Amino acid sequence: MNVIAIDIGNTNIGIGLYLDDKEQFIKSIPGKSEKKLKEALKSAWGKIPILESSKEKKRNGVIVVSSVKPAWISTIRQIVKDDLGEKIYVIGKDIPLPMTLWVDEPDKVGTDRVVSAAAAYDVIEDAVVVADFGTAVTIDLVDQHGVFLGGVICPGFEISAKALKDNTAQLPNIKVTKPKAPYGRNTAEAINCGLYYSIVGALQEVIRRYADKIGKWPQTVITGSGAKTIHTDCDFIDNYVPNLVVKGVFLAYKKYIEKKSRQQ
Repeated sequence: MNVIAIDIGNTNIGIGLYLDDKEQFIKSIPGKSEKKLKEALKSAWGKIPILESSKEKKRNGVIVVSSVKPAWISTIRQIVKDDLGEKIYVIGKDIPLPMTLWVDEPDKVGTDRVVSAAAAYDVIEDAVVVADFGTAVTIDLVDQHGVFLGGVICPGFEISAKALKDNTAQLPNIKVTKPKAPYGRNTAEAINCGLYYSIVGALQEVIRRYADKIGKWPQTVITGSGAKTIHTDCDFIDNYVPNLVVKGVFLAYKKYIEKKSRQQ
């Protein structure tokens, strides 16, 4: 199948192209740049083959979206309608969630969390923790039966750094990087160490508590823009998978189509 899989985050939008079930590319576009979004979507859609039976030269593909930002869904929907003459399919509305959720309010869980958790479980087929380091950091637990149990949400690196700058008189805003030493020799380095090790420590502690709850240490998969910063420094992390949400969007649609075909 041919799919454009889209992950609408709080800051960026990931766009992945899949032809005959094979990933061609995944690009990250600033969500505020409508011009770049149009260019990326038109370019990706143009690579999808035209149906041989279509007199209108309709392309043999679909556009599937997961979103945590409703306003940007509207933007994508309008671009797809006006520039491509197509419609989008939204995970959680047009396409069912790919796994069972054992939480109080399933409809309020971000679909990005669910599709990435389902994608990780499909590979591991056992209890797994999926941590996504974006604008916010989410650390979610799936049990050995493939049930999404819930998770933890905390501020990401950029939010934390901005909070320190905005709520103090003299602390600067910084970009978090892997520290050269466990302590800072100046203010910027001290902030960097504090934010970096806070997240690493939180991740390890949350996983430990998950392990206590389910009776074993689960495999851990991390993703998101901030994951690249920490993944080489954490021996308790099993896999770093960039763009896991985009991959999860594609797999959620594929699972939906396969289920429909079995029911026919």
